[in-house]
Amino acid sequence: MTLRIDLSRCSGCALCLESCPFGALALDEGVARVDALACTLCGACVPVCTEEAITMEETRAVADKGSGVLVFAEQRGGVLAPVSLELLGIGRRLADDLGTTLHALLITETPDDLPTTLYVHGADVVHVAAAPGLGDYRTEPYTSVTTQVVLELAPEIVLMGATARGRDLAPRVAQRLGTGLTADCTELSIDPKERLLLQTRPTFGGNIMATIITPERRPQMATVREGVMERLLADPSRTKDPVTVSLPVELQGIETFCEIVTEARRAVTIDRARILVAGGRGVGSAEGFTLLGELAEVLGGELAGSRVAVEKGWIGRERQVGQTGSSVAPDLYIACGISGSVQHRAGIKGARVVAAINTDPEAPIFHRANFGIVGDFREVIPLIIRTLKRGRKDA
Repeated sequence: MTLRIDLSRCSGCALCLESCPFGALALDEGVARVDALACTLCGACVPVCTEEAITMEETRAVADKGSGVLVFAEQRGGVLAPVSLELLGIGRRLADDLGTTLHALLITETPDDLPTTLYVHGADVVHVAAAPGLGDYRTEPYTSVTTQVVLELAPEIVLMGATARGRDLAPRVAQRLGTGLTADCTELSIDPKERLLLQTRPTFGGNIMATIITPERRPQMATVREGVMERLLADPSRTKDPVTVSLPVELQGIETFCEIVTEARRAVTIDRARILVAGGRGVGSAEGFTLLGELAEVLGGELAGSRVAVEKGWIGRERQVGQTGSSVAPDLYIACGISGSVQHRAGIKGARVVAAINTDPEAPIFHRANFGIVGDFREVIPLIIRTLKRGRKDA
């Protein structure tokens, strides 16, 4: 939907200003103007306008079915966000399944070598929108540019990361395009018969996995959590020149930043760890995590835990793995005493190898595990530690 004001009909009566619960309307030179950032398109101003100068117009992004997959390549301070390369990985697979083109959109101030990185990680065409003031994320200009590119390309699918920026940008773009959006997806695939994007995400508190489709509107839009999709290996032969996006002379919403304050990163970043040793309810106590920590140290990995372990105070919240914690994609994930709820399994979807240790042979974690040991971790882990240390001495 789009709110439009016919300035030739506006009498400046200010009735619409009084009706707006969000303060999105103001008089400028005797006529009403709308603040696009504040307007929620609630429509309260439309019926009160006696001159019928305010209208709500429904927008339709892409005619018919569209073609292509578009990935929003998020950059922060001139560095690509990890989720951007993960999106290219799943985007490449979706585009191949559809027999179509994988596009990437990069919005920045100076692109440098970022387009090359996007090409070597799977993109067929990289579109670069570069202008002063676009180096740092701003809601209005990023929304305008992204919407413009989608309208020009008419893709079937648009993917963004479920980051703070992606969660701000994606719904705004979807609203302007008049299409649907599925947030925080953990799995994406294609229905080959209908060419529909199957968007899977945990729902009802994470107790079930729901698969959502957008049968009528285009593009089909989804945000994807960090760490759940696998990036492609770089292919240096995939290099070409990017396509320059034509921007309007003046972009609305470009402000001057007085200061950017960066919060200090937490010491533990389990989402980047290559090896994780995680414990759950079955570990039984904070002391039990000491043993898990010893294994993590021997392996050169990090210690992690399930939601229950965090809630019981056995491990810090910054180490929580799962849908309500961090999504991780380590090379090796060792789950000790973790039953394996839907939320937890969604959080380790990107793990290359999962090894589970649990006394319950029916624990759901074994359905995700590549290797499983039915037993008490207190007996199993010391054996693993001794074997690893012995192997190092013999080497």
